[in-house]
Amino acid sequence: MANQVIKCKAAVAWEAGKPLSIEEIEVAPPKSHEVRIKIIATAVCHTDAYTLSGADPEGCFPVILGHEGAGIVESVGEGVTKVKAGDTVIPLYIPQCGECKFCLNPKTNLCQKIRVTQGKGLMPDGTSRFTCKGKTILHYMGTSTFSEYTVVADISVAKIDPLAPLDKVCLLGCGISTGYGAAINTAKVEPGSTCAIFGLGGVGLATIMGCKVAGASRIIGVDINKDKFARAKEFGASECVNPQDFSKPIQEVLVEMTDGGVDYSFECIGNVKVMRAALEACHKGWGVSVVVGVAASGEEISTRPFQLVTGCTWKGTAFGGWKSVESIPKLVSEYMSKKIKVDEFVTHNLSFDQINDAFELMHAGKSIRTVVKV
Repeated sequence: MANQVIKCKAAVAWEAGKPLSIEEIEVAPPKSHEVRIKIIATAVCHTDAYTLSGADPEGCFPVILGHEGAGIVESVGEGVTKVKAGDTVIPLYIPQCGECKFCLNPKTNLCQKIRVTQGKGLMPDGTSRFTCKGKTILHYMGTSTFSEYTVVADISVAKIDPLAPLDKVCLLGCGISTGYGAAINTAKVEPGSTCAIFGLGGVGLATIMGCKVAGASRIIGVDINKDKFARAKEFGASECVNPQDFSKPIQEVLVEMTDGGVDYSFECIGNVKVMRAALEACHKGWGVSVVVGVAASGEEISTRPFQLVTGCTWKGTAFGGWKSVESIPKLVSEYMSKKIKVDEFVTHNLSFDQINDAFELMHAGKSIRTVVKV
């Protein structure tokens, strides 16, 4: 099928706020420096739901969502050298061109090479590879994994171990890598540290895992859903607290529990009030708080400047700070050697036709990650 249009199934978001619709679409062959991938498995993330809700200012419709997937290269366009047909890959929503000033700076992973077109739902040449019923369908986050076949830029793909189970390692395309890297790369948690993780969904659990791998001695999980506490402890939390069980702000509770505050805190929800609580739960003089959750567009954070003057640091992270093309294969290897957990994040497996059920499970708080077999 190389150089030919492929007809296949995809879950199309025709408009905001409506369920996805399983449609037959046409996927054009890859152009220069593009890769066409047969998606084997994809997971559903809160970011997909945020865009589908209509709240995302970059959200454009109709679109094929999905950014946590894994598959096999079907064909490549001219000039592609890093991957070939048959390679096992994970598509990347943060690319790594290796040439822009961001890629050349060790302090960041935010490659900007194709940022402008990606944000508009287009390939780097300003066009789409998807059509359905005569209409152009947009790409999403440079990945569009809710389709049997997708086309991505060659800088947006990581070649991984062909023995890796794709219905598990697809999760390394977003959530697990984000939380794990927040602890390892962004906070650089040290052995013996005390940490607090706000929000015990998939990203929060991955952050707990990162803190544990880094050698933290006390890891406190914070969530208003106590049903999440048992799993958080399986991932390495030493204790969990529910803010609703206290009459005073949770940051005051944590400061008392930890003799002055935690060394590192992580906000894994995207709630600006919780971001403030996470910062104010940090220890004076050296505490570091990392914003991992993505707040809605237009939201603003606040705290008293005295928090920063007296030595607390407020940071943020995207995709856990991993330079994507070079790091994802290493994370897959860490999973294969059992250094990091991945299987344990998968709470549900569904068929492609049940993809809307995956969103419902997530909204109901019943799932950590639902993997959809494409």
